[in-house]
Amino acid sequence: MPSSRFAIRSNDLMELRHLTTFVAVAEEGSFTRAADRLHVVQSAVSAGVRTLERDLGAQLFDRSTAHVALTDAGRALLPEARRVLAAAAVARESVELVKGGLRGTIRLGTMQAQGMRAFSVPALLAAFRVHHPDVDVQAVHGGGSLAMADELRDGSLDLAFLSLPERRPAGLTLTLLGSEPMMLACPREHRLAGRAGITLSALAQESFAELPPGWGTRMASDRVFAAAGVRRTIAFEVNDTASLVDFVRHGLAIALLPPSMAAGTDLAFVPIRHHAPLFETFVAVPSDRRPSASTRALLQTLKTMTDQQARFAAAPNGDLSP
Repeated sequence: MPSSRFAIRSNDLMELRHLTTFVAVAEEGSFTRAADRLHVVQSAVSAGVRTLERDLGAQLFDRSTAHVALTDAGRALLPEARRVLAAAAVARESVELVKGGLRGTIRLGTMQAQGMRAFSVPALLAAFRVHHPDVDVQAVHGGGSLAMADELRDGSLDLAFLSLPERRPAGLTLTLLGSEPMMLACPREHRLAGRAGITLSALAQESFAELPPGWGTRMASDRVFAAAGVRRTIAFEVNDTASLVDFVRHGLAIALLPPSMAAGTDLAFVPIRHHAPLFETFVAVPSDRRPSASTRALLQTLKTMTDQQARFAAAPNGDLSP
């Protein structure tokens, strides 16, 4: 089997149920867990995978270890299988719309709450449920914006709220929701707290607290420090914003953060001169496949809410009366 991507055509000898079975085993890493997920017996899962392997002429899983692992052929097939299943879901939803109801499943990735100050995801989902109660929205906190971008590309997610310093990443369509300058965050008693502004070079000897690589603020910080030619010391790396703020609050480190992420704390914020990073929040969808009807409906609900927020912000005293 060549290492290039599979080209799945309508005349290929495979069925959607076999692709569904293959994706379940790949995502669960186990035939037993895949059977539980699909509500079938394990022998049916094994038979479905064997049929698919026979049709493709390639082994898709390495079964030599306790954990079922994808072969090179399996890794090549997985994103294509997800695309085929997504297209089939779009077709089914089109029929459901004609029948008078919208059903389906949306896999939504989102950042931690502190990173979503520009928009309330729970408020969005509550508004969406009012009009589309039969759509199942599975919202998960992704492992960082870069990981969610990869999951959008490979079909694991349908849309995601994320922060990327590059506005035109391959394979994604981004819509900007909010933008906020990142500043130096430090305790009020820190020697830099009273400054009107500061350059990145003045921070070279400081200890930083950071979120992991691939998270929005970390990518923005890495990018501006690299552009300024400044190396910084990362003393603490944590995977939640509340802990990061706590390290700063106790004087153990400083950080570059949008002030909204530390709202309600007594931290001091100092603007960055030159190379000032921005924390930008986007809603992202894959650009190489058409969103499902459910996903399009959720995006429309999002647009309605953001339009209302913009009108309210622009209206005198927030008055939207006619």
